[in-house]
Amino acid sequence: MSTSSLADTLVLWQEGEQSRQALWRSENHSKPPARVQVADDSIKADHAYRLACEGTALLWRGDFQNARQLLQAMARRVDRKPAKTSVQPVEAFNLHRQAQAQRARVLGMLLVELGQDYAIALRRAPDVREACLQAYGDAGQPSVVSLRELQGVVGAYEWRKKGVEVAALGARIHPHYGVFSPVRGEYVDLVAQAPLPDNAQAFDIGTGSGVLAAVLAKRGVRQVIATDQDARALACARENMQRLGLEAQVEVLECNLFPPGKAPLVVCNPPWIPAKANAAIEYAIYDPASAMLKGFLNGASAHLAPGGEAWLILSDIAEQLGLRTREQLLAMFEEAGLKVIEKLDIRPRHGRASNQADPLYQARAAEVTSLWRLAAV
Repeated sequence: MSTSSLADTLVLWQEGEQSRQALWRSENHSKPPARVQVADDSIKADHAYRLACEGTALLWRGDFQNARQLLQAMARRVDRKPAKTSVQPVEAFNLHRQAQAQRARVLGMLLVELGQDYAIALRRAPDVREACLQAYGDAGQPSVVSLRELQGVVGAYEWRKKGVEVAALGARIHPHYGVFSPVRGEYVDLVAQAPLPDNAQAFDIGTGSGVLAAVLAKRGVRQVIATDQDARALACARENMQRLGLEAQVEVLECNLFPPGKAPLVVCNPPWIPAKANAAIEYAIYDPASAMLKGFLNGASAHLAPGGEAWLILSDIAEQLGLRTREQLLAMFEEAGLKVIEKLDIRPRHGRASNQADPLYQARAAEVTSLWRLAAV
């Protein structure tokens, strides 16, 4: 391993008279902090916040629950800074993303050390071993991770155990860490209600948790081929098909977009916002340069059986934010050799659509999610 790549995978610090190092874990592939200071219960929140803003990470050696309280106190200080107001939705979106990135950077400076079995050697520390094992795989050596990311790992583990109730299935989907959870059920309802062109076969492109593949199978589609290229998504979809008893009906394949062959129905719910993703899980939300959207549209005709349909499930949030126009979307259809048969619409039901304190409230309040039924010209 080269010196530069080694520096990107190890976090280094001085503790007492010793130089220490451990594997650096970061879901968004950020580099380990250059400056690390050991901290404990004696540090004050204002001092911790100032150090984090200046780029000094704090490796926690005190009580674990006190570390959680310190992180909350630092979050209050980050959020205290008033957001800039803007009348232009696209500017509001860009400012919101900048604020999110800054918040993540500062709060990511509070670190905890994990043992070679993911145990935490701190007072009142929870047992996070199974949660980390499911998220990261086998450990093998001590590592350091931000407390904020560790909380996300533990939260995802609880969601995976509990599952998300999907009304259209009458069952639960169990999302894995790093795989988008189907908590917004309106887009699933669209797939559950749209008229099927045929029940012989369907392709579900970018399946994620497998929720849409499962809905199609429950609706009577005899064979569903669900594709993804993310290892976590593939494992998640396969596990969900087994839980639902659909593994004989739904085949999960690793591939980029389309499987070989043609089908009467090809379905895709791509990321809705054409912007840069800052972490792996954000690729379920952000589609840089609309790459997946264009890839699906441009390849759909070649994978449709005669008389088949391509279903595109897409929110107009990008249009509401000024990141894409309806005219540009329709031009993509035309350039891909597709025509619109019908558009089915539904309003979002999530809390942020009615939260006037949300910096993107105007766009969220006007948002409509649509299922575009497309056919080859």
